[in-house]
Amino acid sequence: MLLKENFSPMYFLSALGAGGLSVSFFMYLMFLVPHADVPMATYNHIMPVLSEGSFLSFISAFSLVFIIAFAYLHFKLLIWNIKQYKAFKESSGYTKLKSSNAEVTLLALPLTFAMTINVCFVLGAVFVPNLWSVVEYLFPFALLGFGVVGYFALKIFLEYFSRLISGGEFDCDSNNNLSQMISIFAFSMIGVGFAAPGAMSHHIAINAIGIFGAILFTSVAFLLLVLKFVIGFRNMIKDGIGKEASPSLWIMIPILTLIGITLIRIQFGLEHNFEKVADKSSLFTLTSIVLSLQIIFGALGFMVMKRIGYFEEFIHTNDKKSPVSFALICPGVAFFVFGMFFINMGLVFNGIVDKYSVVYYIFMIPFIWVQFKTVAYFFKLKSKFAL
Repeated sequence: MLLKENFSPMYFLSALGAGGLSVSFFMYLMFLVPHADVPMATYNHIMPVLSEGSFLSFISAFSLVFIIAFAYLHFKLLIWNIKQYKAFKESSGYTKLKSSNAEVTLLALPLTFAMTINVCFVLGAVFVPNLWSVVEYLFPFALLGFGVVGYFALKIFLEYFSRLISGGEFDCDSNNNLSQMISIFAFSMIGVGFAAPGAMSHHIAINAIGIFGAILFTSVAFLLLVLKFVIGFRNMIKDGIGKEASPSLWIMIPILTLIGITLIRIQFGLEHNFEKVADKSSLFTLTSIVLSLQIIFGALGFMVMKRIGYFEEFIHTNDKKSPVSFALICPGVAFFVFGMFFINMGLVFNGIVDKYSVVYYIFMIPFIWVQFKTVAYFFKLKSKFAL
């Protein structure tokens, strides 16, 4: 059934969440499966581990199942959203959206398509034998893909922002949340995508283009972060947060994850071809700062949503449905992903914790708990919306 004028671009967050969960299970392979010869675990590293019959074999098989399952859901929900969006563009709801604050939600489309590229890269890495032998030929296509997504993201945002500046049409009264920061989320996702070839390619031209693209879109994200963060909190403190949009308080968690990973990738990219030696201590400092801010925003968002009864009204009952609810999935995914970076890049890389030790796995427990709570919420929302 087509929703037409009842559709919202925020429905794309369902596909985004599924894609993010698929990538999150790759983190187990990325950091637990040995891959000393290349920057990430691939089919050639994973398959020998599967045949060992060890605890690591179980984790690898478990991860692969969830990678496939959530990748399937990502593409299924992506196709559903594209069909719905095509019908929505022909309705009066689209015209209304283009003249309101909500026009910024159109950035959910490039945000989701950037995640699609990441999902495809993960699927290729874990299921295509000897992929790394031709990966340098794939990096230009990855840069092209993120370039196209980045172009449309900038086009959508500049059309929206130029309309506001030229006409003074921004409705401050309805901006008592952080939903406007979806633009920052989108640009951060594109930035981290560019940073991957920038970090891993051994050809300086690809390396430089990737790093430049990462810096470009991350700089845009930083600039908008200052502007929209201040405006959003000012209106929330003045008028109180809008209940339906209250999950936007957690949008800083995925933004911080993406910016943090981008900065890590840029550091390693500069080491590859620009003769800059990576400073191990800076990785501990960077990951600690990002994780600390995520914990603060996570606690604040939870307390606010619990105080105003968001979970009871929009999650645990079927009385009210809001596509913004899918924004709850991304923070859970992001917190787990950056938790793995903190443990492995911040702690293990600096010799604070030994890899595969008891302490190492204990540190993983809170992040794994968040991941599986996120999985549970995803299926709860998927069932509620009958997607």
